[in-house]
Amino acid sequence: MKKYKNLIFYTSVLTITALLLYTVISLGKGNLEAGKNITELTNNTSAWNDFIRSVAEEATSSAALLILQIIVILFFVRFFGWICQRIGQPTVIGEIIAGVVLGPSLLGAYFPEISAVVFPESSIHNIKLLSEIGLILFMFIVGMELDLKVLKNRANDAVIISHSCIGLLFVMGTTFAYFIYPYFTFTDVHFLPFALFMGIAMSITAFPVLARIVHERGLNKTPLGAMVITCAAVDDITAWCLLAAVIAIAKAGTFISSLYVIAFAVLYVIVMFKLVRPFLQRIADLQTSNNIISKSVIGIFFLSLFLSAYLTSIIGIHPLFGAFLAGVIMPPNLNFRKLFVDKVEDISLVVLLPLFFVYTGLNTKIGLLNTPELWALCGCIIFIATFGKLVGGTLVSKYLGFDWKSSMTIGALMNTRGLMELVVLNIGYDLGILPPEIFAMMVVMALVTTFLTSPILDLIERIFKNRPVETEVSQRKTYKILISFENSVVGKKLLLIASSFVKKDHLYSEIDMVHISPGNNLYQHDMEDEEHDVFDPVIYASKALNQPITPIFEVAANPTRKIAQMSNNGNYDFLLISAQNSIYGGKGNFLGYILGVSNTILHIPSHIYSWITRTKKAATTNILSLDEGTRSILTHANAPVGIFIDKGLTEIKNVIVPVLDENDVFLGDFMGRIARHSYVRITLWDGIGLMDSSIDFVKSVREIKAVNPYLFQLWNNNIPVDRDIFNKHNLVMISLNSWRTLKEKHPSWIKSMPSVLLLNE
Repeated sequence: MKKYKNLIFYTSVLTITALLLYTVISLGKGNLEAGKNITELTNNTSAWNDFIRSVAEEATSSAALLILQIIVILFFVRFFGWICQRIGQPTVIGEIIAGVVLGPSLLGAYFPEISAVVFPESSIHNIKLLSEIGLILFMFIVGMELDLKVLKNRANDAVIISHSCIGLLFVMGTTFAYFIYPYFTFTDVHFLPFALFMGIAMSITAFPVLARIVHERGLNKTPLGAMVITCAAVDDITAWCLLAAVIAIAKAGTFISSLYVIAFAVLYVIVMFKLVRPFLQRIADLQTSNNIISKSVIGIFFLSLFLSAYLTSIIGIHPLFGAFLAGVIMPPNLNFRKLFVDKVEDISLVVLLPLFFVYTGLNTKIGLLNTPELWALCGCIIFIATFGKLVGGTLVSKYLGFDWKSSMTIGALMNTRGLMELVVLNIGYDLGILPPEIFAMMVVMALVTTFLTSPILDLIERIFKNRPVETEVSQRKTYKILISFENSVVGKKLLLIASSFVKKDHLYSEIDMVHISPGNNLYQHDMEDEEHDVFDPVIYASKALNQPITPIFEVAANPTRKIAQMSNNGNYDFLLISAQNSIYGGKGNFLGYILGVSNTILHIPSHIYSWITRTKKAATTNILSLDEGTRSILTHANAPVGIFIDKGLTEIKNVIVPVLDENDVFLGDFMGRIARHSYVRITLWDGIGLMDSSIDFVKSVREIKAVNPYLFQLWNNNIPVDRDIFNKHNLVMISLNSWRTLKEKHPSWIKSMPSVLLLNE
């Protein structure tokens, strides 16, 4: 009876509640409604028709329509961002393209009915409002991204390069505006604000996109990378100060009238740096000791952000300048900035900012460029923008003493415009300064110049690529291992395994350990702290093992793809990774990136999954049970891959090697290496009689026995083996095919196994 006590009580409560409600409603209808003329809400239609009508009304409501728009926008932005990542381009290009596709240039032109349903004219204002909130948060993050101390230390050359490029392009932009101004229809727009806006739009550089490209190409640790990031930061600060002045002139009408606006803006900047910044610094010093920021403090900083945006708006500049300034004056404490950015970044970059791309796309009418003359004009804009940054940046850098390769790299990176360009263009468009035709041309220019950055950098690398040294051919080949790890705990264990393969051959072996930080985050200030946290314990472990390593810290939007690329480009002999636990994998495929979920959850059939991810059918069967990031690495890496499954590995003294597949001949090479370089007892379990069918495998086993016959034991398929045997070993070294066979025949053994090293040829 005790078993059902709660159920009986719960049922009784529900029954009594239902009876009381029925009684009250019945009494109310019978006694209270008497004598009142109450209109019935029902009609003669069926209940189903009422339901359909209700659904239709709710679907067209403002809230439901906005939610539908967000769903469509996020899907297309993620889809085109994924495509651009696949071709080695920044995701911001795909995000801009998604906005153009959903706008009148494509969806509105070829599918007007769908466009009218999803993006009716009356709903654009809601998208604009949300996108402006996203931009305010984004500019706040960009401001926090700037390290004023770094600017002070490297300001001399960076200011010269940045201001030279800005000056050159500003003059070219305003001169170009002089020639095109008479040919476009303007409504109460004077030449001065139009020319100034063209100059600003030409000279802008996208600091966030540039920083991401620099990190993904591994330039952030070089003097060149530090210089170009500083140049972009100086460019952004200068451009936004100029933009504030241009907006003041545009709104005031004349330069003299704008002086009042500029004077108040300068006063506001002084107040923010001299009064507000010290106040915020005191608050931050009290709140970051335990890596926690209270909600009250978060509220104060958000209040500062939006108050700053509001004040710059009413002064007559723009809310985005206030948001940018609020980010710049944030306390310089890196720990605090990281904690606060984590609160803002995801909702801003993932949800709200895509709305801005689509709002820009809805304003971009590429169909207006319907004559050869207009497209020629668009080509001139692209040429001027590219020439000014590329040639100007290159020549000025060369004058300052950089070599030609570094100078051209600086020029190419400074030509990146991306999102910052769109922000400036939208301000000019909303103010009525830029006509729709010029706006469309400038959006195309932003796309093309950002797209050209990576190909130009690749071309520069090919031009200045060093020739291989011929004497290296005669030298003994170095055995190269690449270890990719997520944290220091796993990294030390992977190093222990790698060291067991090359311990006695330091002269002709090389271990490179790479930690790849996801590059989706705009905020990069904490990269050095992350690098020290990850690598310091690993370097200490390498010294204890007397095993030299080369630490490599990388930033990439797609870590799994970056790992495979590094392995292939570096011609490594062995790639060692750990099994990832995340259901998202490394977003190395369409499903993981676009939908953000695992193929295991969706239960996609293997033949469909292999078609989507370009995985060979034979390989798909063997690796499908692994996480998606690991599968992506196995699919694209040319070198043999080792996948470590940790179950508390502390030392490698006893290794068991099950051979349960006829293709396991390659395991002989790994057994031979570990036998030659480590004092390890190896137990070979030949479960299928491979010793009787493969001459190459027999040869490998004989060489292993010759190293130390007392540390090698061979079990043939006649010797009974149970799961307790595995517990007597530290490590199981097994191929993927044999692993699959073992899981099918003895699934209970898997749970009780020690640490496992899965090997794929």
